[in-house]
Amino acid sequence: MSVFATGEEEPRPNPLREWLDRGFTLAEARRWLEAGFSPEGAERWRVAGVYRPRTAAEWRTAGASPATVDTWIRAGMSPRDAVRWREFGVSPEDAVQRYLAGEEPGLRSFVSRVLHHRSLRAAGRALEPKKSEAIRRLLKAGVSAEVARGYVESGWDGKTALEWARRGVAPVDAAVLHALGFTAAEAQRVLADGVGATEVMTAWWRAGVPIDEVAAWCAAGFTAEEAAEQRGQGADVERAKVLRALTEDEQ
Repeated sequence: MSVFATGEEEPRPNPLREWLDRGFTLAEARRWLEAGFSPEGAERWRVAGVYRPRTAAEWRTAGASPATVDTWIRAGMSPRDAVRWREFGVSPEDAVQRYLAGEEPGLRSFVSRVLHHRSLRAAGRALEPKKSEAIRRLLKAGVSAEVARGYVESGWDGKTALEWARRGVAPVDAAVLHALGFTAAEAQRVLADGVGATEVMTAWWRAGVPIDEVAAWCAAGFTAEEAAEQRGQGADVERAKVLRALTEDEQ
């Protein structure tokens, strides 16, 4: 019996269909595929709180899995931290306690010898659920574990910290500039000159400009000396606020 071709090919299954069915966009699916993950594996990593294939690959290299990575993430540790501890044969649970106790991997110091006396204290420093959720929010947005933990441990919530962290402002600088009244965008411009937040605060304090006026004058484009001169000539901060608003409109 002869079988004649009909000229029509059988439709081929779409290899991306399973990804789409699991909630991935086409772009996300391609990135996960390029990193060597299956749809099921990628989904497990996302459920575990790791949303970027590159980060998941780093965790996988560090010996973590979707089932164990939460132990590291809750402590605010990075894949690099995990690798360093793994090299010394330390279990994830033990590594987390030692990390929270301030120990560096490989150091057999006094801290190591008395660690069992501090284990309860270290466990008490583990992130509370609210802080853990804030860290997850920052990690999902692509903020590194170190930076995320720095913000959360400084008292920032995930939503507020995100704008600052995305602009590359370190937690310490963010705390100072936020207290001075700067927005995240203004802080980024100030720090772009290579000047630290403490230096900014010191310069304006020495110029005699009141703390609550610093952000307005600085954001309006005045240096500390220029602002002090303007104030000496009778100009008040309201002028700076107007110029500041105009600057924001131009951004």
